[in-house]
Amino acid sequence: MPLIALTGGIASGKSTIAARLAELGAAVVDADALAREVVEPGEPALRAIQDAFGDAVLREDGSLDRAALGRIVFSDPQRRHVLNGIVHPAVLHRSHAAFDAAFKRDRGAVVVYDVPLIDARGVGEFDRIVVADAPADVRIERLVGLRGMTEEDARARVAAQLSDEDRRALATDLVDTSGSLERTLAQTDALWSRLRP
Repeated sequence: MPLIALTGGIASGKSTIAARLAELGAAVVDADALAREVVEPGEPALRAIQDAFGDAVLREDGSLDRAALGRIVFSDPQRRHVLNGIVHPAVLHRSHAAFDAAFKRDRGAVVVYDVPLIDARGVGEFDRIVVADAPADVRIERLVGLRGMTEEDARARVAAQLSDEDRRALATDLVDTSGSLERTLAQTDALWSRLRP
């Protein structure tokens, strides 16, 4: 019953790897989905975000205006740190509940935590750290071409994250996602064969 962290920078192909691992039988816990859940209206984390950043980060219906919040935090490391201090503990709590539920359903499950941000303090709880690895220029090109970001916004998003070198230093396994989809899937299939107990 291994617990695997799957991480990578924005637009690194991490979601492609996670989807393939799910197809192969892994129980995937998506940190981004949990992060969306913990900031839904009525959740304590959303109230804390409103207290920290003001009403301008809320839509008229009371939901989080992610674009407005993003404009604040991606250009200001201190504000981003404040946001992370609110959201990360809530996501961590929900993720542990999801891990426990997956292992209760199947004691032999391979549980994959699809998480955009991991640092050296958090690696100890995982049996392996898989990094979706693509150079920053490839990720910027994907953000501009596939997600419609401006190059300036894409560069700011990439720069706001853990460096590629730091991410690689945490890895027990690297999946090079800079090439074709077929190549990424083949590497993921090979990874799966190593993850199965």
